[in-house]
Amino acid sequence: MIDSNPIKSIGQSRFQKLSTKKQDVRLIAFYLTQYHPIPENDQWWGKGFTEWTNVTKAAPLFDGHYQPHLPTDFGFYDLRVRETRHDQIRTAKQYGIDGFCYHYYWFSGTRILHHPLDDMLSDQESDMPFCLCWANENWTRRWDAAEKDILIKQHHLPDDDLNFIKSLIPFFSDSRYIRLDGAPFFIVYRPQNLPHPRRTSRLWRDYCKSIGIERIHICAALTHGNEDYAQFDFDSGVEFPPHNLQVYNISSQIAFHKPFRGNVVTYRDVAQSYLDRSRRNQNVFKGVFPCWDNTARTNDRALIILNSTPDNYEYWLCEVIRKTLEDFPDQERFVFINAWNEWAEGCHLEPDRRYQRQFLDATLRVKTGCSKSQKFDTFDVSSLLAEQKRTFVGDLRAIIDYHSAFFLGRLRLWVKRHPRIRSFMRKISMIWICKVR
Repeated sequence: MIDSNPIKSIGQSRFQKLSTKKQDVRLIAFYLTQYHPIPENDQWWGKGFTEWTNVTKAAPLFDGHYQPHLPTDFGFYDLRVRETRHDQIRTAKQYGIDGFCYHYYWFSGTRILHHPLDDMLSDQESDMPFCLCWANENWTRRWDAAEKDILIKQHHLPDDDLNFIKSLIPFFSDSRYIRLDGAPFFIVYRPQNLPHPRRTSRLWRDYCKSIGIERIHICAALTHGNEDYAQFDFDSGVEFPPHNLQVYNISSQIAFHKPFRGNVVTYRDVAQSYLDRSRRNQNVFKGVFPCWDNTARTNDRALIILNSTPDNYEYWLCEVIRKTLEDFPDQERFVFINAWNEWAEGCHLEPDRRYQRQFLDATLRVKTGCSKSQKFDTFDVSSLLAEQKRTFVGDLRAIIDYHSAFFLGRLRLWVKRHPRIRSFMRKISMIWICKVR
């Protein structure tokens, strides 16, 4: 049973004076629906595949690496179960989350992972405000949205613009749908993939107006190098950390258990780089993440963010809300949290075995103006550093040594299983020893 008042008064903070204004800033958490089997995933990955399949297979890549991330309070849930979603909603609202932004998978009329979303829409007991983010990218076997190993492709056909916006109308019409200044708010994850984004956005607005929705608010996710929402004739942009990284990769300094091709950075560096970005005169909603490590999905190609702790998350969220209130006084604003439940990306507010509810506690402290967080924690990377700097020759020697030892071990085992060959090898060995002497 979750305490109905988990955060008691813990004194004044530098944000206390802003607490009355915090109601103008709504916290919206991105929400993944890939926690139930679907025929497509059964075909692509094997019967019964869900997000938990990858999560439970993750393993540490170096000493001190926190993997796997495993859930506690909600367990390995199935989103086809309404009670699970009700429990998530109660907990999220209790800890200061004002809404969910569901990832919406639409491929030229084909929808994927839609059952929990559709059931939520028909279930008025799922009383959480929500909006949608169209994940308009390819699904690939490498989880990279590229043009290779495609499982299902975004074709962007001539009729897709109209058919897509029509598919959103049942959601826009729901009383729980999130609006900004009266306009239904939705996000396009990769607007740069649209063949004619300005024409598309104009068609979307015209269609909605023709059926009585006077205005819609179209927001561009700032992902995959895109930093400019205005080029698409969209209304705003939203930060989507850790996309568009501007920090140094320190993976070459870490003693990995096996060759690693990904990136390792520190939480403080990532968060500070976002706080330092100047977006003057731009209508950009800020974003944060509690933690990030997508080893479960990409293994040796992962992005690992070290020191992703509740304390660091709390300070980043504090600063983001402070800046939002300063930059947009007396306006209704959103701050997006990536994410509520991206478990395979090591990115979740939901309680896990290491931190329990600490990320949720931090969220509530910030939301209620009770945070005392003053700075990012420093992190000593020395315990993870390789004793010597890695080189190509050194890595090649290590690979040769490993495979040589493996081959010799297999050879010895094979010889032991064949007594005649073993006897012959002993005779050869004795003859060689006698000659040396």
